Amino acid sequence: MIKKVYSFFLIVLVLVTSPFLIRYLLTNQKLTILNSIYFNFPGIITKNKICPTYDALLNQTLDDSFSVSIINNKGEIISSYNEDVPRLPASNQKLFSSAYVLSKYKLNNLKTSLYKNKNDYYLYGQGDPDLNYEHIVELISNVKENKIINFNIVEIDSKLYWPNGWTNTDKLYEYGSPITSLAIESNHNKYDDIYALKNFIKNYLKNKFQNSKIYIDFLDSQKTFYLKNIKEINKIYSTPILSLLTLANSESHNFTAESLFKNASNTWNDNDYIKLKRWLENKGLPATNAYFADASGLSRKNKITTKLVVLFLDKMRYFNDFKAYQSTLSITGVRGTLAKRFVNSELSGKFFGKTGTLSNVFALSGFLYKNEKPIIISIIQNSNKIDKEKTFKLLSDLYYLKSC
Repeated sequence: MIKKVYSFFLIVLVLVTSPFLIRYLLTNQKLTILNSIYFNFPGIITKNKICPTYDALLNQTLDDSFSVSIINNKGEIISSYNEDVPRLPASNQKLFSSAYVLSKYKLNNLKTSLYKNKNDYYLYGQGDPDLNYEHIVELISNVKENKIINFNIVEIDSKLYWPNGWTNTDKLYEYGSPITSLAIESNHNKYDDIYALKNFIKNYLKNKFQNSKIYIDFLDSQKTFYLKNIKEINKIYSTPILSLLTLANSESHNFTAESLFKNASNTWNDNDYIKLKRWLENKGLPATNAYFADASGLSRKNKITTKLVVLFLDKMRYFNDFKAYQSTLSITGVRGTLAKRFVNSELSGKFFGKTGTLSNVFALSGFLYKNEKPIIISIIQNSNKIDKEKTFKLLSDLYYLKSC
């Protein structure tokens, strides 16, 4: 009888204390396996904490064009301001897409390949942002002489060059370059397009094989008939994925962000970013009312909330490759788009984050380290009177404000 009573109370004790134990282990990140389970778990463990000094700072500083959310290192929401208002995130969108890429790729490389089937050749790419003409020569130098040489450049449909919501003005500039699977130096020069690539290859092969008949054509990447009995005869690899993610996040390189996401999600032949949204929803994050129109944030159709950003970044702390993820971000006073902010101040090297800039948009989100512990902050302003200095002043004030 005593044993049964003891067993009963032990079971009750375990049931009562388990949530607190799990929260303690998660908060202090004691068990790697538990962290991994939580990262992939379709739910979030968080709660609100009243912090009058933080609330007062936000209420006294901001107007309705701002949204702010703040979470401490224990996963507690310690302050917010218009946190559920949908906002244009600009390049803060890359925080989501780069994490998706890292979770899918496991730090491999992009590849550009030359394939052969009898006398037919196929140049196939994965959107390496650093691909150049020297790489092309290295690849096609493996073409063999023959009376007839059929060379195919495999590329996506031109209707898919730009995600939805990229304006015609954006498309005129380097930051709005078309997203193609074969791009000479990220298509930054509009004259080095796919037709220039075709002429380059044709001239190279004609000079090399003067007695051959050379035919060069484009092949829609959706057509896969050529894959049967095909053989890869040469390939070029990109720099490691982590380096490319750093380019996308730290330097806010749109082409790289889009190219990486296209490969990770296997969506070169469409401009639907529903996979990114579902990935967030499957982790229990409040993305139901969010809208994702691209991976880079250049689209004016994107809509997110600061609450979604901070809850997502908080959950990323439990990702096995979190240190790699955080290493791709800009750092105040050190590198990237934040390199010139807070130089030679206490905040130098203390904020790992992402800026976002569009007309009528400025966003700043990331990890602010106070006493070696991070608080997660997301600040987004949508207004025809953007005040970046107010955003950075708020970041500074939060750093010096006494911990809640």
